[in-house]
Amino acid sequence: MIPANRRRSREIKIGNVVVGGNRPISVQSMTNTDTRDVDSTVKQIRRLEEVGCELIRVAVVDQEAAEALSKIKEQINIPLIADIHFDYRLALQAMENGIDGLRINPGNIGNKAKVRQVTAMAKDKGIPIRIGVNAGSLEKELLRKHGGVTPQALVESALGHASILEDLDFQAIKISLKASRVPLMVEAYRLLAAQTDYPLHLGVTEAGTLLVSSVKSSMGIGLLLSEGIGDTIRVSITGDPVWEVKVGFEILKSLGLRERGIELISCPTCGRCQIDLVHLAEEVEKRLAFVNKPLKVAVMGCPVNGPGEARQADVGIAGGKGLGLVFRHGEIVAKVPQKELIESLVREVEKMV
Repeated sequence: MIPANRRRSREIKIGNVVVGGNRPISVQSMTNTDTRDVDSTVKQIRRLEEVGCELIRVAVVDQEAAEALSKIKEQINIPLIADIHFDYRLALQAMENGIDGLRINPGNIGNKAKVRQVTAMAKDKGIPIRIGVNAGSLEKELLRKHGGVTPQALVESALGHASILEDLDFQAIKISLKASRVPLMVEAYRLLAAQTDYPLHLGVTEAGTLLVSSVKSSMGIGLLLSEGIGDTIRVSITGDPVWEVKVGFEILKSLGLRERGIELISCPTCGRCQIDLVHLAEEVEKRLAFVNKPLKVAVMGCPVNGPGEARQADVGIAGGKGLGLVFRHGEIVAKVPQKELIESLVREVEKMV
C-alpha cells in the first residue's frame, strides 16, 4: 500500500532491491557479529533473512573484515552493505569484494582525490552510497554555528556531504539523519525531506533495549512514515537484531504499509478469563512464526465474546474453562479441549497458507 501523501523520492538500486519512488519501504538491519568471523556473520544474516530482513549492513573495521565480505556475500541472499568510516581504501576493497551498497560520510574519508576514487568505482559497479549523519558525531564547525545539535545542523551536514558526491557527478545517494532523541530526529527528517528528493533511511539511533527502542522507533519512524517520509527503515535495538526486523515490520504493518506474516490480535484479559492467555498468545506467536503470508490471527480469552470481538481476524481461538473454540472470520468451526487449542489453530492456519 502506497500512501497518497508519499514523498516522491528518486529511485536507487541496492543489489536486487529498488529503494525510493513508489517502491515498498524496505526493512534493514545490521549484524552485531565480528565481520571477520565469516561463519558467525553468515549464520546471523540467515536468521535475519528468515524473518524478512531485506537489506543487511556489516561493519568493515579493517582489511581483514573487507576481505571477508566476498565469502559472506556468496552465502547470503539479500543485498550486503558495507559500513565504513575514515579509510577510503576499505571502501575500495569492499566494492571489489562484491558489496551492493556503501555507508560512508564522504567528508570523513579523506581529500577529494580519495573521494573521487570511491565514487568512480561506485559508479562503475552501480553501487549506491548512503550518507549517514549521526547527532553524536556532527562536525565541530556546525556545532559552533548552530549552538549545538539541532535539526538544522543535521540537515546542513547531510547536504554538505551530498554536495561532495554531486560535485563528482554521483547521484545514487541515500541519506539518513539519526539521533537518539525522537523530536530532534523527526524535525531533522522533515526539514531534509523538503529540501531534497534523495531517498531517506529512517532510524532512531542508540534507541536502547527491546522495549524502549520499540517505543521510540515506533514514535519516530511511525510519525515520519505516516507523513509519507521514508524509504528504508532500521529499528536499532541493543540485543538480537532479529528483533529489529520483527519490530520494523510491525511498524509498517500497523500503518498499513506492508503485509507480512501474522498480525496477532489478542485481548488484554479480564476477570472473565479462565485460561493462561499470556502463555497461549506467546506460544501461538512462536508456532506461527513460519507464516509469511499476511494473516490476522486472534487469541481471545473469552468464549462468549471472543469470536465476535475478533471477527476481523482470519482465524482464531477463544479459551474457556476446559474447552475452547476455533473460529474463522467470526464463525465457530470447532470446539476442542483446552489443551488442544494451539494444535487445532496451527492445523487451521496450515490449511489456509
